[in-house]
Amino acid sequence: MSDTAGSTLADWERVEIARANESDLTPVVFVHGLWLLSSSWQAWRDLFEDNGYITLAPGWPDDPDTVAEAREHPEAFAKKMVQQVTDHYLEAIEQLDRAPVVIGHSFGGLIAQKIAGEGVAAATVSIDNAPFKGVLPLPASALKSAAPVLANPTNAGKGVSLTFEQFKYGWTNAVDDVEAKRLYETFHVPAAGAPLFQAAFANFNPFGGETVVDSKNPERGPLLIIGGEHDHTVPPAITHASYKIQSKNPGTTEEITIPDRGHSLTIDSGWRVVADEALAFVQRFVD
Repeated sequence: MSDTAGSTLADWERVEIARANESDLTPVVFVHGLWLLSSSWQAWRDLFEDNGYITLAPGWPDDPDTVAEAREHPEAFAKKMVQQVTDHYLEAIEQLDRAPVVIGHSFGGLIAQKIAGEGVAAATVSIDNAPFKGVLPLPASALKSAAPVLANPTNAGKGVSLTFEQFKYGWTNAVDDVEAKRLYETFHVPAAGAPLFQAAFANFNPFGGETVVDSKNPERGPLLIIGGEHDHTVPPAITHASYKIQSKNPGTTEEITIPDRGHSLTIDSGWRVVADEALAFVQRFVD
């Protein structure tokens, strides 16, 4: 829990912020998405710190500390909303002494773009981002991947787990069954249902909804959007549509599609290919 009234930051997150500020290095903030915890970024954190950055990976508000604890308490994920989570990361960023690089995956990729739209990121890498308002493609594979949540309206207020078969289709379709099982057992946790409903119906909300991204802000900074060629959850049609909207910004906007990769591309055995692309982009713009 937070040690400051009105704050959503946990004590361990404050420790990471203090560590970043004490380092006098450019911070890199990692934002995870649904069905993962912040610990899923550890290999990326090690890589970026080996290359002269300082990293932090806040969780979503009140995330359990471990995968085991998360599986025992799916209710801990209930009712978490996109803007609530975005505000949590913005609170952490506001306490940093230097503007950070922001790297996010899946719903974390959407949140990373929302953060960039606030003008507080030195550079942003958005990987397999969930669609924001205005992104129109809804490929059949994305609907099938989201069906375990969207098929039941009551899931909007719950934490929802995937079966291995559902995880295999939505996340690990591009790796073999042995690796898929390892990833499921190592990383998978329940996820908040609400964000999926928010994203699915954003384009039907006349008031915008919480998935709005300010893609026009001239202070957005450089943005790289990465997609996986065979991603079922966020197919290339979604990341490319995101790129087309963001490319109208005066800042640098680039897009990369990683061949033969699915939604697990940040955590599977090929993670380094993706991380190296992200690192190279960041190094071009941020010391």
